[in-house]
Amino acid sequence: MFDDVRDVIVETVGCETTAVTPEARLNEDLGADSLAAMELIMALEEKLDIEIDDAELDQFKTVNDLVSYLETKVQ
Repeated sequence: MFDDVRDVIVETVGCETTAVTPEARLNEDLGADSLAAMELIMALEEKLDIEIDDAELDQFKTVNDLVSYLETKVQ
């Protein structure tokens, strides 16, 4: 799951692959502003064939937060 999320982050945010670590903060470390975050979520929804509630977006501070959430949705 981490690899899928990392690939989508690199594609949508435009950061280096090596910058995407589980502890990396989406906004502060990777530069995912609100627009990039929405693009990221839409890309993940399409890639994983899931729906992410917009109200839950604020809980994703780090890459690991996002991966953990997605793992519960994909099961």
